[in-house]
Amino acid sequence: MSYTFVLAPDSFKESLSAKDVCQAMALGIRRVFPDANIIHVPMADGGEGSTEAVVDATGGKLMSHIVQGPLGEPVDGQIGLHGNGTSAFIEMASASGLHLVLANQRNPLYTSTYGTGELIVECLELGIRDIMVGLGGSATNDGGMGMAQALGYRFFDHNGKELDGKGINLAQVDTIDTDNVHPKLSEVTFTVACDVQNVLTGHEGASAVFGPQKGATPKMVEQLDQGLAHFASIIERDLGNSVTDIPGSGAAGGLGAGLLAFTNAKLKRGIDIIIETTELNKKLAQADFCFTGEGQMNHQTKYGKTPYGVLQLAKKLNPAMTVIAIAGSLSGDINELYDLGFDGIFSSIPELMPLNTLMEDASYNVSRVTEAICRILKSSQSHTR
Repeated sequence: MSYTFVLAPDSFKESLSAKDVCQAMALGIRRVFPDANIIHVPMADGGEGSTEAVVDATGGKLMSHIVQGPLGEPVDGQIGLHGNGTSAFIEMASASGLHLVLANQRNPLYTSTYGTGELIVECLELGIRDIMVGLGGSATNDGGMGMAQALGYRFFDHNGKELDGKGINLAQVDTIDTDNVHPKLSEVTFTVACDVQNVLTGHEGASAVFGPQKGATPKMVEQLDQGLAHFASIIERDLGNSVTDIPGSGAAGGLGAGLLAFTNAKLKRGIDIIIETTELNKKLAQADFCFTGEGQMNHQTKYGKTPYGVLQLAKKLNPAMTVIAIAGSLSGDINELYDLGFDGIFSSIPELMPLNTLMEDASYNVSRVTEAICRILKSSQSHTR
């Protein structure tokens, strides 16, 4: 009997792309089930790897565009053009990501999403009609002010001085000018891929939760939080958009709120966007087994991460389908993930060893664990015949 395996993992950050994980899993499966029908569906949840997932799934192409990085330096931003030619996906991290800033230079008072806005402008100039923006991995805490500036919005303090879109200037904004906004902006539909539910301000807001990892001290967190609250009040007064308490508005340093305020964006779970784009439902409908995973699985996996999104869809289509997750590492209590429906959750780490060795051996370790799992599956299937 030939079985059908659907492979729908996310990337293993800094070691394997989602496509690489699929290939490693397939190698392990072939060692046990050489005649298996294996369907590769590289996944993402709106963050790293989402652009590649969209391009691969739709036969699109990846474009590079030089934009301003978080601190104003030139960086190679990326746009994933959908195969339909009228849609595009942007990972904000490719222009405004934390990985673009050296650890000793991280300071969210001075980083900006301007480069993300430049990528949006490039899409507008290309005639794109639908833009998806993936949030996550940001170096910024500017509420989308930098992005809006790139789109033509202008911000002034109470003395009429124009302000740059940076976290330190949020509290100084007195008026928002819309006279020079890009003329094509209102013609485009925006969908924001978001994998967190944090609101803009407060103890669950952008600054308090994510600011420290971007270099914010406790004093900076308080300053940025107050700045975002002030900025939101000016947005509501001048643009008529209330963004403070919307789940997801705090994503990417408040860029979620900025996209809601300055474009016609709607927030959506990132994994749902990728599931729709890859047509994962059609592929899972054929499956006997589904393998998913990501670099680390923990208590946050159930909050919109790729493995949980894949699990939900697979079990909805076929409650009896076997869904197995392979992660680079497991953290904390994962028993609740079993309660949610996973049939097996495995770490690919074979033993304690240096991190760089684990990174180098990641593909081998994924294929090794997949093979071991398949040997168990083969044995269990033979016993049920």
